[in-house]
Amino acid sequence: MPCEDAPQEGVLRVPAEMLSADALDGIIEEFVSREGTDYGDYDFSFDDKKNQVREQIRREQVIILFDPVGETCQLALADQLPPGI
Repeated sequence: MPCEDAPQEGVLRVPAEMLSADALDGIIEEFVSREGTDYGDYDFSFDDKKNQVREQIRREQVIILFDPVGETCQLALADQLPPGI
């Protein structure tokens, strides 16, 4: 059920510290399991990839976004976001 106070359009930036450890881990796992990044000659484990994304979130290079209309979360590169998000 959507939150009554949520905006009807647009996405919201969600600080990682506002999420439980399990919720953050779930978002990272979902992202890593579907991302298709080519790591070249390097072979990273699933846990290595999760740790890399977690560190990028900690350094605010990757931002967590929530879409209240679609009730979905996604990760985005901070330097590719429009101003105001």
